[in-house]
Amino acid sequence: MLPSYPSPLEENDAQGVIGALSTSSGPRRTRPTTLPPLSLYVHFPWCIRKCPYCDFNSHAFSRTSKDIYFPENFPEIEYINALRADLETALPLIWGRPIHTVFIGGGTPSLLSAQAIDRLLLDLRALLLIDINTEITLEANPETLEATKFTSFRSSGVNRLSIGIQSFNDAHLRALGRTHDAAQCRRAVEIARSSFDNFNLDLMFSLPNQTYAQCYTDIKTVLSFEPPHLSLYQLTLEPNTYFHKYPPALPDHDTSSDMQDWIRAHMHEAGYQCYEVSAYAKKHRYSQHNLNYWQFGDYLGIGAGAHSKLSFPERIVRQMRYKHPVRYLTQIAKGAPIHEQHEISDLDLSFEFMLNALRLTKGFPAHLFVERTGLTMKSIEPALLEAECRGLIWRDQTNIAPTPLGQRFLNDLQALFLKDKI
Repeated sequence: MLPSYPSPLEENDAQGVIGALSTSSGPRRTRPTTLPPLSLYVHFPWCIRKCPYCDFNSHAFSRTSKDIYFPENFPEIEYINALRADLETALPLIWGRPIHTVFIGGGTPSLLSAQAIDRLLLDLRALLLIDINTEITLEANPETLEATKFTSFRSSGVNRLSIGIQSFNDAHLRALGRTHDAAQCRRAVEIARSSFDNFNLDLMFSLPNQTYAQCYTDIKTVLSFEPPHLSLYQLTLEPNTYFHKYPPALPDHDTSSDMQDWIRAHMHEAGYQCYEVSAYAKKHRYSQHNLNYWQFGDYLGIGAGAHSKLSFPERIVRQMRYKHPVRYLTQIAKGAPIHEQHEISDLDLSFEFMLNALRLTKGFPAHLFVERTGLTMKSIEPALLEAECRGLIWRDQTNIAPTPLGQRFLNDLQALFLKDKI
């Protein structure tokens, strides 16, 4: 099993970075001539209810009614103020660098009021170099979608939605612990289409007691809306989740594999490009934010549970902010939101790069590895040779990419680049 590395969708402090980080060891790095693109991730940690499969940093808040959402159940204004203070603390680390993309995730950030999103984006633009055409994505759940509110989000500058549909089958939605039903899913997509020309729909397969025919129906339904981008995930039982402790009855391995094979073939027929393991898009509709992650770009994460990866001329740093919202707000008041930070060792750089870049179905140009890690191709040649001999990658003088076999056994391919293998 591969080691777990921080997701960009989780935790971070800016003080004392230079003095606190240790010197790395291993393959000698060269000094990069340019820094990679920098994205911003903003984490909102609250949900109406914690889903049993979710391992993200999300926390349910109490509701006083089954039908009406009351904003006072989480400290909206205090949290927006904290995000600005968090960003101000981090500014010295990214001074002068333009922001490539912005992603507001969670949790369920669409629970925020239109006024809060407007204030947040005004703060970001006041403090950061954000171009008018920058991709700004907001995650949303169907039960929070309301036409007037989302028109306001669009007016504030959000230009892309990512909606957590997961299924159009009511029984499966209940099994997943979702707080919306199939009718709300359909309405949410229609609202998205009316206000946004760029949006993503999340759908899951291999669900509890899901049949091949039910998976087929879900895919046919989601394609009927002609979304620009689709994220299609196989349900996995992640550690520290309810489903991991109490596993539901999932389709067997052969059925799940058949679902995945059919999905990929059918998506291609429908005109979608599978450009990453779980991501399908129409032409020119790739998620620029996620693409920056997979190409080992930089990202600053603010908010409870947000991770950062930041490059400097002689080192690459990871940071993790305090996860629990109450602790995070307390630490923000002290001007010290970062819980952990460390420099990525040169020995770990190869694996971390490959952990991301090999998810891309077309692979990556060889020079990108050198530019983003500062290492030479010679440092990973033994692993590349082994992967090539096992039929897991193909390469030429300019590009390295996983083969169909490598995509199917991606964990095995990525593991070849672990530091004890190089």
